[in-house]
Amino acid sequence: MEELRVRLDKILSDLKSEVASFRTGRATPALVEDLEIEAYGARQSLKALAAIFAPEPRQIVIQPWDKTILPAIEKAIQSSPLGLNPIADKDTIRLALPTLTEERKRDLVKLLKEKTESSRIQVRRVRDEAMKEIDAEERAKEISEDEKFRRKQEAEKTVGEYNKKIEEMGQAKEREIMAG
Repeated sequence: MEELRVRLDKILSDLKSEVASFRTGRATPALVEDLEIEAYGARQSLKALAAIFAPEPRQIVIQPWDKTILPAIEKAIQSSPLGLNPIADKDTIRLALPTLTEERKRDLVKLLKEKTESSRIQVRRVRDEAMKEIDAEERAKEISEDEKFRRKQEAEKTVGEYNKKIEEMGQAKEREIMAG
């Protein structure tokens, strides 16, 4: 059961980080913090190279700790799929987030639904593996038939909880997208 929860937590956290990077029209550091920047001869995430904050609802400010990597950050943002145009000052980069069109909102909601469905499929796979493991333990006489049914019931309940969390996360993000 503990292994089941660990694997389900991983699916949930992966979904959370994917969904956080969706551009909703509201500025959030999660939008850019995982962008890969070519700096110091290696690729690093932006959050490792700079302070990122959102001083206004439609603006993100990036302050690199080393001003010499400003052009590299600018280039990475321009080539990213975010569609944002960075404005570089002497030691910061500002990103202005335009409002989303209705069509773009619908596209984002569609993508969101695909991501949540993909997470549900992963949860089902993990559940199926857990059920097979429980059956194998019973066949090997490691647990009784009653214990098998109890564990399966517990696994189903746990999976139900995680599916509900995935659904709630998807609905909250959809509301955020449509409001943005």
